[in-house]
Amino acid sequence: MKLTQLFLDQLDREAPRTRRALENVPKGKDDWKPHAKSMPLLRLAGLVASMPSWVTLVIGKDELDLNPPQGRGVYHQPSVDALLQTLDKGVNDARASLTGTTDDFLLTTKWKLLVSGNIVSEAPRHVVLVDTFSHLAHHRAQLTVYLRLLEQKVPAIYGPSADDQQFA
Repeated sequence: MKLTQLFLDQLDREAPRTRRALENVPKGKDDWKPHAKSMPLLRLAGLVASMPSWVTLVIGKDELDLNPPQGRGVYHQPSVDALLQTLDKGVNDARASLTGTTDDFLLTTKWKLLVSGNIVSEAPRHVVLVDTFSHLAHHRAQLTVYLRLLEQKVPAIYGPSADDQQFA
């Protein structure tokens, strides 16, 4: 099996799971957080919704600076109403990026994460993509905890939840 196909298949499995979690994000709780050190609900939901777009970033760019020079690379937080559109666009773009690249490119080229121009991580692109899917699962799980604490439905992700008995 080709590596690109492996990532496409994973994207196709993770996208509906992510959608089910995002569908339950309540309106009017944007700044809610379970602890003073926790991320606010809408920031977390926006992060989860936008993470599939990281696939395109990792394939199409050589690096990302988390603290770029002023006026460049500003993140735009989606509203609750735009979470699913953000997810869908990211998934569609990721699918196109994976379809348009090669295993050789993913295996032989590196990608960098920077902060204020300083490299904090550098790894082969295929490793960064694996980490991206793991990172998505982590933050999506965080989001489901927030949903539970807010008395919202927690969807089945990898198996049934107390609210959703389907095997996802």
